[in-house]
Amino acid sequence: MSRVVDGQYIFGDLENEQFRSLLHELAEFCQVRILTFCLMSNHFHILVDVPRPPDPLPSAEETLEALGRLTGCQDVGAARQELQAIRARGDAEAEASWLACYHARRWNLSAFMQVLKQRFSALYNRCHGRRGTLWEERFKSVIVEGEGRALVTMAAYIDLNSVRAGLVKDPLQYRWCGYAEAVAGKPDARAGLQRIVRALTRQEEGCELEALEIYRQQLFVEGSEEREPIAEDGSKERGSITREAVLKVLADKGRLPTAEYLRCRVRYFCDGAVFGSRVFVEAVLRSSRERFGVKRKTGARPLRGMQDGGLFTARALRVNVFG
Repeated sequence: MSRVVDGQYIFGDLENEQFRSLLHELAEFCQVRILTFCLMSNHFHILVDVPRPPDPLPSAEETLEALGRLTGCQDVGAARQELQAIRARGDAEAEASWLACYHARRWNLSAFMQVLKQRFSALYNRCHGRRGTLWEERFKSVIVEGEGRALVTMAAYIDLNSVRAGLVKDPLQYRWCGYAEAVAGKPDARAGLQRIVRALTRQEEGCELEALEIYRQQLFVEGSEEREPIAEDGSKERGSITREAVLKVLADKGRLPTAEYLRCRVRYFCDGAVFGSRVFVEAVLRSSRERFGVKRKTGARPLRGMQDGGLFTARALRVNVFG
């Protein structure tokens, strides 16, 4: 997730279309899979599957071909000339180094997000006669377990952004999200949705329509049709229930279905660092032990304020679980 500097509302239909096109184009080059996404007026969410690099890695010619498919890419001509010069010298070590630089930009989340945000910033600034940074900070990321309920829970949280913001009552009515693209029949979006549903059902195969039906049920489980709540002053909230009401229900031992608390801005989905089952979170933490303090003896932390058995994060949120 990344937010525009100062929370400015810059994304209109034109900007959303430009960003969406860049998103899919760069995902293809960087070889990451977009499972779903949501573009809002001042921030965006993307659920990304980053596969391991293939063995063997693409050749120089394959890399140049992929680079050439990038719209308006200024690098491909210079890259081809540089490669030709290296080969003319017969310098195999230099060619391997040249190729490694491009491989480092693929199958890599940080490289993908960096080039996505940089290219959109340049495009936006050029179109609007603007200069300077466009983004508030480095992107936030959470590692999500690729099996079980965690993946579909995170995907639903993302696709329901427009509903929580009060923009639409059904996410399929919001053009700028992965679910709406899947309903519209876009192959990449449907492939991402099928990947999400397979994680839930644990079935290897399944038709597109079946996946759409299963995922829609996840978006519209109990409570999805509730009316917009009324605040104490009589005003209507913008498509979400208040934090106090949610926390009160949870404190009163009322367990909400997933889709109900997804209507709130639950910070675990942006600030939890790692998200999934206890076994998954513990495994990720063991593999990255150097990133945590020496006093930390245990890893997985249960969700506070949302007792949804079986889901854990790496970071325990002390305050403002909802917000």
